[in-house]
Amino acid sequence: MLTGLRSHQFQRLVRAARRADAKALGPDRPGRPWVLTFEDRVLLVAVYCRTNLTMRQPAPWFAISTDRAP
Repeated sequence: MLTGLRSHQFQRLVRAARRADAKALGPDRPGRPWVLTFEDRVLLVAVYCRTNLTMRQPAPWFAISTDRAP
């Protein structure tokens, strides 16, 4: 995996990010809905942190436009 994490480590990261997201934003989320699933968004950020790429460079790997990358 491009993140350098094993699958169980990545799942732990997703759970931690989901808890932090729920505490920070709550159930009401203003704005446009996300195109990517939560797991894919965590993966995109993890790839960004692991590599020396900008957020827009891995966007085609996730089949999204560079404008929609977080």
